[in-house]
Amino acid sequence: QVLLRESGGGLVQAGDSLRLSCSVSGPTFNQYSLAWFRQSPGKEREFVATIGRASVVKYYGDSVKGRFTISRDNNGRTVNLQMNSLEPEDTAVYFCAGVYSRTTSPPKSAGEYTHWGQGTQVTVSS
Repeated sequence: QVLLRESGGGLVQAGDSLRLSCSVSGPTFNQYSLAWFRQSPGKEREFVATIGRASVVKYYGDSVKGRFTISRDNNGRTVNLQMNSLEPEDTAVYFCAGVYSRTTSPPKSAGEYTHWGQGTQVTVSS
C-alpha cells in the first residue's frame, strides 16, 4: 500500500519562500510519477508541478512556472516543492499525488493519479 504524507505548510507573507515535502511509503517508489496539486475554497483542484520517475521530465503549471521547483529524493523517498516569491494567490491546500508509471513522462491531470495525501495548508498574506 502506498501512503503519502505532506508537511511544511504554514502562514507566510507575500514574497517569502516555503518548502513542502511529501514522504512516500510503500514499494516501487522509484517507479512512481509524483506531483503537487492545490485547491482553494470554491475552486477546482489545480495542477502545480509533476516529476517523472527518473527526474528527467518535469512539468509546471503556468501560474507557478519560474517560482516553484519540484524535486525528488529516491533514497529518502520524498518529493519536494520549493516555493519562492509566494503570492496571496498561492494560498491553498497543497496535495501530494502519485501514480505508478511505465514511462518517464509524468501526467498532469489529477484524474490520472491514484494515490493522494491529506494535504497541507499554505496561506500567503499580503
